[in-house]
Amino acid sequence: MRLDKYLKVSRLIKRRTVANEACDGGLVSVNGKVARASYEVKIGDILEINLGSRGVKVQVVAVEDNARKETASAMYKEVL
Repeated sequence: MRLDKYLKVSRLIKRRTVANEACDGGLVSVNGKVARASYEVKIGDILEINLGSRGVKVQVVAVEDNARKETASAMYKEVL
C-alpha cells in the first residue's frame, strides 16, 4: 500500500492530500530516510511524522486497505 494511503487509512493523517503534501515536503520518513508518497509500506517499517509542534514515531503492525475507526489504531504501535 502507498505511504500516503496508509497514513490516511490508519488515521495518522486525516486526509490523503495532506499526507501526500507532507511526504512531498519531507515531513515523513521511513526507517530514517525521507520517503515519497509512493513508497510501498511494509509490516515492520518505522514511520516518523513531523507535523505541527510535535512528531510521531510509529511501527507498522498491519497493512489493510480499509479500516474502521475502532480498528485503525491497531494498524500501528507507537515507538518511544
